[in-house]
Amino acid sequence: MRTLLRGPLHGAGASDAVLVEGEVITWVGQGRPPQRPDEEVIAGPGELIAPGFVDLQVNGFAGHDAAAGADAIAAISNALPATGVTAFLPTIISAPVEVGAEFAAAVGAAAEATGARVLGAHIEGPFLNPSFRGAHLRSHLAEPTAANVDAVLRARPRLITLAPELPGALLAIERMHGAGIVVAAGHTGADFEQGRKAIAAGVRFATHVYNAMPPVHHRRPGVALALLLDPRVTTGLIADGEHVHPSVCEQLVRVKGPSRIALTTDQTSAAGAPAGTYELSGRPVHSDGRVVRLEDGTLAGSAAAMPDLLRLMSRLPGMTPRRAVSLASVVPARVLGERRLGRIGEGACS
Repeated sequence: MRTLLRGPLHGAGASDAVLVEGEVITWVGQGRPPQRPDEEVIAGPGELIAPGFVDLQVNGFAGHDAAAGADAIAAISNALPATGVTAFLPTIISAPVEVGAEFAAAVGAAAEATGARVLGAHIEGPFLNPSFRGAHLRSHLAEPTAANVDAVLRARPRLITLAPELPGALLAIERMHGAGIVVAAGHTGADFEQGRKAIAAGVRFATHVYNAMPPVHHRRPGVALALLLDPRVTTGLIADGEHVHPSVCEQLVRVKGPSRIALTTDQTSAAGAPAGTYELSGRPVHSDGRVVRLEDGTLAGSAAAMPDLLRLMSRLPGMTPRRAVSLASVVPARVLGERRLGRIGEGACS
């Protein structure tokens, strides 16, 4: 199936066209493509032809909890393209190490799903600071001992979130980073210097920056500022207007720069579904249609979809829809080293 898309392209001129054959972009240019398309789609006024979005933190969607296994992940994969997301990391919150390994295997089993591409597992925990655990069960937290890290390495997640101040964490970061796993700092009480040491050891991502970490103080800047100031680190941002105030999102763009901000939904099974009670890694959570909380009011993920985050970001001073799209496509693809995703160009995936 050959589809020709005409209209303004993300990162290109206003009269360009894209030819897609199957799942691959085979031509970008002006005028007539080298091969006759089977159909032609023309963008309407105000519409932008954008690369597919890449979400690095999807706990669930449309009533499906990723932690439930391969079938649920496949269902999420089939539902996400309606939101523009064409690739994602199914995510599980803190669980015993062996459960996280089983989850990574389930993600692998769902890799052939026919919807959004399943790029690997994001294991959020269990090496987290109990004081910043958020919705994570304290009983599921653990320290990054050599044996626990060995189990993670065998599971081969694509991304893991940990608190770098835990005993043994710096060595764990070095080992996992050396094995090709993207290591993120999150749910952490680390101070500024501990944050810098973690980056030197191999931390390259910040999981939902500002959330579940100490606030930035002018005498005690904390891990958040260490992550913001280092150009090696990309920050994940839940720009739903609830997890981070829009003015702080604006500050982040000015300090970090848009090339190092990856929009992440932190979606739960409540996203893409009406308000009600849903599950987050098997735990009941309550959604008002916008945010998700535990019974005690603790934030427990988001009910927002990627277009919601893009709308907020595109309204910020200095931002445009085109620039906002990069935060959901080019940047997260670069975090994972996925050169064929998040861009429009010959040989890229549609």
